[in-house]
Amino acid sequence: MEEIIKIIGIGLIALVIIIILKQYKPEYAIYVSIIAGIFILFLAIEKITGIINLLQSISEKTYINKTFLTILLKITGIAFLTEFAVSVCSDAGEKAIASKIEIGSKVIIITMSIPIITSLLELIMEILP
Repeated sequence: MEEIIKIIGIGLIALVIIIILKQYKPEYAIYVSIIAGIFILFLAIEKITGIINLLQSISEKTYINKTFLTILLKITGIAFLTEFAVSVCSDAGEKAIASKIEIGSKVIIITMSIPIITSLLELIMEILP
C-alpha cells in the first residue's frame, strides 16, 4: 500500500510541475515526465524482482521449463519498457514514433514466443489422436 501512495505522489507532483512548466518553459515538461517515469519504474522494480524470485522458486520445485520462464520474463520486461517508451513519445506529441515502437516490440515479442508456441503445438499434436 505504501508503494502505491509513493507512485501516486510522484505522479501528481510531476503533473503539477508539468502544468506550471508548460506555461513558462514547455520544452522542459517532457524532462519532468521522463524523470517521474524513471522514479516510478525504480519503485516498481523492487516488486518485480520479488515476483521474478517467486517464479524462479516455483520453477525449481516443479518441472516447468526454465527456458520458457526466462522467455516469458523477457517478454514481460519488453512489454513494460515499451509501454514506458510509448508513453514518453505520446507525452512529447510524437504519436508516429510511439506507434513504430509498439509495432517493433510486438514483432520482437512474437519472435521470442515462437519456441513456446512450437512446444505447445507439439504437445497438442501428441495429445490428439
